[in-house]
Amino acid sequence: MLSIEDMEGVKGGRHGSWLGQRRYFEAAAGLLMALSAYILARIQKHVCPFRNRNGKKLGALEMSSLSFRAVSQCPKPHYLPPRTKMATVGADSLLMEKRTSRSRIGGNWGHDVVRAGRIHMSQGRSRGGRGTSRCSWNLGSGFLGGMSWARCRALHAALRLAAELPLQGGLTPRRGLSARPVPQEPGMEYQDAVRALNTLQTNASYLEQTKQERGDLQVQLETMKHYLSRSGLQLEDLDQLKIIHVTGTKGKGSTCAFTERILRGYGLKTGFYSSPHLVQVRERIRINGEPISPELFTKYFWRLYNQLEETKDGSCSSMPPYFRFLTILAFHVFLQEKVDLAVVEVGIGGAYDCTNIIRKPVVCGISSLGIDHTNILGDTIEKIAWQKGGIFKPGVPAFTVSQPDSPLEVLKECAQQLPCPLYLCPPLDAFEEEEQPLHLGLAGDHQRSNAALALQLARCWLQQQGHKGIGELKTVSLTSRRALPLAPVFYPTRPMKQGLQDTEWLGRTQTLRRGALTWYLDGAHTTNSIQAGVRWFRRAVLNQEKPNNGPEVRVLLFNATGERDTAALLKLLQPCQFDYAVFCPNLTEISPVGNADQQNFTVTLDHMLTRCLENQKHWNRLAEEKAGLDPWLAQTSESSSGPLHGPLLLVPPAPRPLNTSSLVFSCISHALQWISQGRDPHFQPSSLPRGLHSHPVASTGAVLLKEASSIQVLVTGSLHLVGGVLKLLDPSLSQ
Repeated sequence: MLSIEDMEGVKGGRHGSWLGQRRYFEAAAGLLMALSAYILARIQKHVCPFRNRNGKKLGALEMSSLSFRAVSQCPKPHYLPPRTKMATVGADSLLMEKRTSRSRIGGNWGHDVVRAGRIHMSQGRSRGGRGTSRCSWNLGSGFLGGMSWARCRALHAALRLAAELPLQGGLTPRRGLSARPVPQEPGMEYQDAVRALNTLQTNASYLEQTKQERGDLQVQLETMKHYLSRSGLQLEDLDQLKIIHVTGTKGKGSTCAFTERILRGYGLKTGFYSSPHLVQVRERIRINGEPISPELFTKYFWRLYNQLEETKDGSCSSMPPYFRFLTILAFHVFLQEKVDLAVVEVGIGGAYDCTNIIRKPVVCGISSLGIDHTNILGDTIEKIAWQKGGIFKPGVPAFTVSQPDSPLEVLKECAQQLPCPLYLCPPLDAFEEEEQPLHLGLAGDHQRSNAALALQLARCWLQQQGHKGIGELKTVSLTSRRALPLAPVFYPTRPMKQGLQDTEWLGRTQTLRRGALTWYLDGAHTTNSIQAGVRWFRRAVLNQEKPNNGPEVRVLLFNATGERDTAALLKLLQPCQFDYAVFCPNLTEISPVGNADQQNFTVTLDHMLTRCLENQKHWNRLAEEKAGLDPWLAQTSESSSGPLHGPLLLVPPAPRPLNTSSLVFSCISHALQWISQGRDPHFQPSSLPRGLHSHPVASTGAVLLKEASSIQVLVTGSLHLVGGVLKLLDPSLSQ
């Protein structure tokens, strides 16, 4: 064991002047090289500060002292950490791969490979308890050979320290370079798989480059087929899955949820692939309505990951991007678990979405169309309709809901070119009896068109598979003024009625009542869906019993991502007459440690906070315009001017006082703590962060929120925001 006394041996002459000096300088050189490799792994575009486990920044002297203590205090024999932790991704990453069950220094046979640039280290058999080891270090043209035991020990200790330090949010993986975690071993945890998966996220700069260099999008499907083949599946394997393929701008996820629940009521084993997830990534892949277990996700993840690593070639990146990987993973899970059917929700668009490698779905569906993802799908509803119609397949029946004339005509042309039978769904009213209305598990009038589409998709699937009891046709005199034929009207069966009623789809028109607080959660993020969400919220608040012993306070919690016109979305929310508007990034906590499921490398923290401040400016401007039109509002509005004190609230500089009540928080947790004021029995943080009430609006608002007899909170604008709120309000979802 190398100790501080060993380092100081040259002074006391314990090992003799030559031996003491050699060990001293060899150990120091090994430590310096390890720290240099670690610093290289930590630097990408800018310097990222070192931090200890408590999040405190370490200075150079503290870092050196901590590294020295790691060297001097490690026991002998010293076992390496049982699991590898990656510092970052890329050719300059720091990575330790455990090749044996328990590799150790100064003990029996073991072998470790350490990459920092290009570092290779081998450990030989122990001799006399000391062990002999040699390390060769190749960085560029430099080469150092014959590293002795002292330097190897210092190197391992420093690397162990580096592996245990938490990552900073400023580092982002670079596409085109694959991370290589260790192959799965007994004891590998779910979070390890999620962290490895997160390295496949496409960072913001690469995403922008892809937009600029986007050529023939057909190439993307060919690339997806290549990844599928490397994973061990062929298109013929996907043909075995009896798939229901669904796309649309809004409502496609709810339609899939309705459809899956109906068919599960027939005793079928269902698979369901959707996006995005709210709390845990395994929510995207469901069997019989439940997210696959962490154990199942971990098993199939590493099986697929290692297969792709073993079959990599020079034609493309060794690993598919995040969403493609999950899509291939879902196909593997559904085939291995032998589901009777799979409901597959399109990611973005349809024609060039990676799910469109499906060749033979049983039936296809298109929910309501609108404007969204214009940078990818096009800036008109007609272009978007063409993208959505790309999922049609020759001879495969397809259904859609009522659409505007122009996009409906585009869908018709897409169907005729194949050809593909396309039907227009009658409204849900046509399926109801006067004395027996259909009850839906999802609130909101806009869910009725989704339910009508789900009935048609479920019945068509059952009919194609030869099932009985699919609903007797109904004699009705419905005529369509549109160019498409109407889908059949029938009497819904008991499983259909029960399925519609029992459908659950978190984060979509969801209500949580917690004492004085009522949370309204809806991940609406387009103009049409925001309008539908506003109608749902206003009706729900109107129908709720009014308090008699105090004021009612309405709070908006909002965030939006991507290139959406947030000013237009916020304008649609004005009729709700909120007392406070709160903005925050889609970060559950300030620190991402232990929250791998919700890490997002596609956007930087600076960008997220800047976006929140811009959203606040839009809201303030709308409030000022409204106050200028209404003199009563101008007199009663509360000023939010004044300097900011504390790290949690962000307020943009204003040339004059702002006539609105709005706040920006640095994370969802802080926003919820201010809104709830400790009155939510299920959300009770141990302590309030400093500076939570430092701003005038925050302090006066806190008093009002504590005294209010009823607090109505609408959370909207982003499904990721809703997911973060749910994670905090319902911890059971993280189990």
